[in-house]
Amino acid sequence: MDWLKRMNNVLDYIEASLEDEIDYQKVAQIACCSEYHFSRMFSSISGISLSEYIRRRRLTLAAFEIQKGDVRIMDVAVKYGYDSVDSFARAFKKTHGFTPSAAREKGTPLKAFPRISLQISIKGDTEMDYRIEKLDFELRIIGKGQTVKTSRAFKSIPSLWNKAKKAGFMQELKSMSWEDPKCTLESLLGVCGKEAAITDDEFVYFMGVRYDGAPPSDMETLILPPCTWAVFPNVVEAWKRLYSEWIPTSGYELADLPCIECYYPPKHQPRRELWVPVIPR
Repeated sequence: MDWLKRMNNVLDYIEASLEDEIDYQKVAQIACCSEYHFSRMFSSISGISLSEYIRRRRLTLAAFEIQKGDVRIMDVAVKYGYDSVDSFARAFKKTHGFTPSAAREKGTPLKAFPRISLQISIKGDTEMDYRIEKLDFELRIIGKGQTVKTSRAFKSIPSLWNKAKKAGFMQELKSMSWEDPKCTLESLLGVCGKEAAITDDEFVYFMGVRYDGAPPSDMETLILPPCTWAVFPNVVEAWKRLYSEWIPTSGYELADLPCIECYYPPKHQPRRELWVPVIPR
């Protein structure tokens, strides 16, 4: 499976580069995926962010070196990318529960975070409903962005919409959403990651609607080019299964555009959809 091979090639590259500066553009190139999607794909599959995985692997190797010999702690800190002994000691203690100097003592319990090796088991017992939509026009979305921590996205995003409702912002968006409908993407939209780097632990969640007119002065305009989209009902389930189940076997690659959560009016079926930008392989 090409997708699985590429992901494990990324992990091989990271493992070989733990003592050096990691080129994150190269990481995305090896994965044949945008930096935006790779960071979310990695977090979805592994359960931690890419930056956290790299930090844990480096501190695991650092602990091995400190325990095995008389190497200077400063040398180990520099080797694994820390500018000072203090910053290294803080990170080391956060991971291992002890300072680097305490780790020299025999009997000190430390933590070893192993290298990840990805495997995918295709069960096939639970289908994923989807459809393909091709929008041959530019998507102009107006609204406002809020910073969200990736690890808390499933809890934070509903809270953002609740606050938008209480503040009247949601109603303002609704009143504009059907002024000039021309596709099925006509409702409240949550654009997941207006822009993001590969190691970001947070992203900008852009709440808005598709709108071709001039935006109000307190809103921004986000423009997405024409694209093909894979559309899934049940947003939460789709997010959980997208990277590990659908993408590896679909015949599509992820396009370098953000995903969109679409929230429809009452009585619409389905009530919510996840729109994922894709390119045929």
